Amino acid sequence: MEKLIITAALTGAEVTKVQQPNLPVSPDEIAEAAYACYKAGASIVHVHARDAEGNPTQSYEVYKEIKEKIEAKCNIIVQPSTGGATWHTPEERLQPVELKPEMATLSCGTCNFGPEVFMNSEEYIEKFAARMKELGVKPEIEVFERGMIENAIRLVKKGLLDTPVHFDFVLGVPGACPGTPEDLMHMVRSIPAGSTWTVAGIGRAETPLAVMAIVLGGNVRVGFEDNVYYEKGVMAESNAQLVARIVRISKEIGREVATPDEARKILGLK
Repeated sequence: MEKLIITAALTGAEVTKVQQPNLPVSPDEIAEAAYACYKAGASIVHVHARDAEGNPTQSYEVYKEIKEKIEAKCNIIVQPSTGGATWHTPEERLQPVELKPEMATLSCGTCNFGPEVFMNSEEYIEKFAARMKELGVKPEIEVFERGMIENAIRLVKKGLLDTPVHFDFVLGVPGACPGTPEDLMHMVRSIPAGSTWTVAGIGRAETPLAVMAIVLGGNVRVGFEDNVYYEKGVMAESNAQLVARIVRISKEIGREVATPDEARKILGLK
């Protein structure tokens, strides 16, 4: 197996400090959390930005500040979100890509997202993919439902997405695909040969699916965006604490963890 790539999803667009008092919100807090995750063993940080009031924002300037502060601290791969919040316009969501990060997320379909709907029309999926390709940004294909894999394959056929494709299975979102072992296996069997993949289990699905991914040769995403607890009823102290658990489990079963530069090589980043 390749070494394990660990992504830390630090903040998200939905979690609040009321739900998780240790949630990093300001650019300085996010940069410090990224550095702590880097030291714990993460090689990628998945970033959502917040404004001065703590609300989700896709502002180019805020993402620029976050990116610069993280890069001043460490060599970790900075992966901004183009998902934003469900109410952001596609034009707002695409702004962080203009920073030419090494990677960015690309959601490849529409799904229910709790009480809301996460809209991704074919037109805008293709627009996002084309702009990422133009700027040399590697997409991480976010998959919330099985059909989104097929949408990504169509992007390849249209020349908008290069192979090998890197997928992120986001499983357990209320209203979308559940986070069961059977669902993860179905996703893994459905992607093209040679693809790489990560799993992000939501809530209580986080750790069980992470362990499966380690054994299956996939990669793992953890962090406050997906889960604010360390165990049932026990709030996590930090994103880095969640990363450290995955590092420990992976090493105990004999799979080494990738550094950021090793992750770059595995993912084929430019």
